[in-house]
Amino acid sequence: MNVDVEGIIQCIKHGDEDGVQTQLQEFNKQYAQCFFFDAEESERRKKRKLEEFRQNKVRDFADSDSDIEEYSQEDLGLILRQNLATVLVRFIRTGVKSRLLRVSLRTLRILSRDKKVLGPLVTDCALLTLAKLAGMTTSEIPDEASDPDSDFYDNIIASLAEAKALQTCADEDEGEAVDRNEEGSAFDDDDAKSDVSGDQDSISWLGSHRTSINEMHRGGVHHKVLERGRKDRRESKLGVEEEEDEGDPGEEAQRKEAMKVLCNVVYNSTWAQERFSALRIMCGLIESLSSSVSCSSPSSVQFYELRLLFLITALRPELSTQLQQEGGVSILTAALESCLEVQWKEQYECVLDPSAAPISLEASQRISEILKILFNITYSSHRQEPTEDDAALYRHLVAILRLCLMRKSVLADDTDELQGHTVNLLSALPLQCLDVLLTVPPEPDSDQCEGVNMDCVHNLLMFMERRLESGDKIKEKLTPILNLLTESCRAHRETRHYIRKHILPPLRDVSHRPEEGSTVKSRLIRLMTHLDTDVKHCAADLIFVLCKENVRRFVKYTGYGNAAGLLATRGLLGGQGARTSSSGTQYSSDSDSDTEEYRQVKDRINPVTGRVEAEQPDPMEGMTEEEKEEEAKRLIMLFNKLSRDNIIQPMGVDAEGKLVPMSGLTGNSLTEEPKSESDNDGDAGEGEDN
Repeated sequence: MNVDVEGIIQCIKHGDEDGVQTQLQEFNKQYAQCFFFDAEESERRKKRKLEEFRQNKVRDFADSDSDIEEYSQEDLGLILRQNLATVLVRFIRTGVKSRLLRVSLRTLRILSRDKKVLGPLVTDCALLTLAKLAGMTTSEIPDEASDPDSDFYDNIIASLAEAKALQTCADEDEGEAVDRNEEGSAFDDDDAKSDVSGDQDSISWLGSHRTSINEMHRGGVHHKVLERGRKDRRESKLGVEEEEDEGDPGEEAQRKEAMKVLCNVVYNSTWAQERFSALRIMCGLIESLSSSVSCSSPSSVQFYELRLLFLITALRPELSTQLQQEGGVSILTAALESCLEVQWKEQYECVLDPSAAPISLEASQRISEILKILFNITYSSHRQEPTEDDAALYRHLVAILRLCLMRKSVLADDTDELQGHTVNLLSALPLQCLDVLLTVPPEPDSDQCEGVNMDCVHNLLMFMERRLESGDKIKEKLTPILNLLTESCRAHRETRHYIRKHILPPLRDVSHRPEEGSTVKSRLIRLMTHLDTDVKHCAADLIFVLCKENVRRFVKYTGYGNAAGLLATRGLLGGQGARTSSSGTQYSSDSDSDTEEYRQVKDRINPVTGRVEAEQPDPMEGMTEEEKEEEAKRLIMLFNKLSRDNIIQPMGVDAEGKLVPMSGLTGNSLTEEPKSESDNDGDAGEGEDN
């Protein structure tokens, strides 16, 4: 770290605000996109240390109890950052000018990316100071017992001088060690330390400002090099420069910077998350957001209010419950309505203007945060029976979510992101409230099924196809939409008919396995044998529901080999059909008509693979009856041997259609092999149940 921390402290001590501002601006410019971790440097150290350990089994060091030995394992840059954070937290409480305050907060934001520097930022006084600057509280901040200003700054300067002296000695010793080593590398014990939470260091800051070097850095990996990172995704898209916010009013820019610091602190510190509620900052955040929602034009601070609210509800479930109890769904629904500039046509129908401009970049970012927060506070509502008031509130929300599915953003990636968050939220809401998606009267150019508007369902299908094609993070990105479509098909007959026509058209070509090809059906069937259990079950459930949970029809479209996993889980391996699902869904009794092409080859389809197999020669052709009997006995003996050695376990299907060991089946006599010298007993499993 090249910044002159001692110079900054001297400027603050003597009231030289121009000098402080100049040096902090230089720091902010240099480290605006830096994060305090260097993976490549750490990996190089590990490899160097391992290689040196292999070459030299025993190492001789100086007295390990000396301050120089101890400090050689520490990072001077870390000490500088910690002291700079300590000074700035005290400095911003003194009522500095607006411009200098923003520069100081921006420096704290950069420093707060490092967990090892969070100590001075997670005290009650620091959290309340930041909350007040962010506009989330107006209460007086209690003073912390501390040294007078002169003593405080003198102590900081003295500790820095001590650190520099120790660093100089450590560097000299390291140079001598390098000279003695033929390979030119010295043993570095930095990487031998374990990485611990920054909160342990935070607690050590709750006492005095002046702490010994060893106590200040006890435990944890220390990173010596800053790594260039990406700009904030939102600011990169919007083209916002981090250095200055010239277009923002002074107070608004100040609130934004304070919010950013709080976001970093809350994300990195469990202690800060716990104090967030105890200090009533959560209540202030809810009030601030509620006030900003009622404004005609939301300020740029609102995004960071939403980001902070998302972080705290994602990391602390009890605060998510608190937000819900304090009317969070209503507040956030109003915010969502404001971002989309909703105009109402009927009680649960929004005006959808095809000629409307795409959702702006800023609005897209705010909407994404709102949807994520709503998911955090409603995810447990899916299986609950809502009250009359809650049902009305959720239907109002679903009507707005329909707009999120139907409208596009300026960027295609933002459109996909909004639809993804919308799907997640829809899957968390009570199923009976989703009928609002289908109650919109169809337009002349709308997709329809039996007179019902399927535009929203069509968009969900297109969204699922895009996720199937991308193949990226399948479990996280695909299972929500699969679950949503499955539940919707169970609940709405028209939805099931429309989706079935799209995914499971009538069978015509059965010359290929069902999982082969690039169709939606083929992709879903391939997922039915996926390694991830959740993905496998979600894909199978959707196709099973589209087949009205009828086993024969399910096997017809997927092949018995692909269907076996779900059938075993449901206890349907016996082949029994089901008209009523486990959730009580009643299906109509209409038949599944076969196409002419399918009927012509139906008798030649292999039920396991689901396709017409080529004629295979008879492996027993030319064998006498005695030879066939001997071959059968040999196979039985092999199966019995595998069974006795617990390599395989013969299974069968019981009366309930579930797989059980063959030995547990009643009324099934197992063929026994003739006793021999090597095999005296054993069971043989019949192949027709596999």
